[in-house]
Amino acid sequence: MIVPEPCLRRLPWYLAYASLTRAKGERSLSSTQIARGVGVDASVVAKDLSYVAVTGRTRVGYEIDQLVGSLEDFLGFSVIHKAFLFGVGKLGGALLQDGGLERFGLDIAAGFDSKYELSGTSIHRTPIHHISRFKELQELMHVEIGVLTVPVDVAQSTAELLVEHGIKAIWNFTPVRIQVPDNVVVQNTSIYAHLALMYNRMG
Repeated sequence: MIVPEPCLRRLPWYLAYASLTRAKGERSLSSTQIARGVGVDASVVAKDLSYVAVTGRTRVGYEIDQLVGSLEDFLGFSVIHKAFLFGVGKLGGALLQDGGLERFGLDIAAGFDSKYELSGTSIHRTPIHHISRFKELQELMHVEIGVLTVPVDVAQSTAELLVEHGIKAIWNFTPVRIQVPDNVVVQNTSIYAHLALMYNRMG
């Protein structure tokens, strides 16, 4: 079953809202309440949740514990996915410092950088290595996810290095649209594009 991308983008909103509602002591939640809480139509919520293994009851809605658990399972947040991060600058360092990523199933096992002075250090208990050690550690750990926060001029070459050594998915924070084989998943997260969109909408 192929889930539409807009639906996949909305499901984490529902999870966050359900988690907040549960924290307030509520035990059930209707699609109308979710819709009001995240700012979408109730019919959209109901259709989105039809992809998830969760059922609601008439006039009661969804049992919150079941809803949260089902959403976490469906989104892959309940399984730990190992990742390597490439480019330990300000953005890469901030991502390593963010221990909250593990709550969503992402465990950054190591960071890599071309600066030798960073080798042997750590951020939030995550070891930092010189990029030359990537092949060696990849052969030991078989990590499938790469987080790309390198400078733009080396984004493509770094992506090629990742693919060459078995990385199957790349979370790309650079503004460069990297070229990879069709069997490699790329998720682009451009902070700069989002800033431009915000500025434009501000008028």
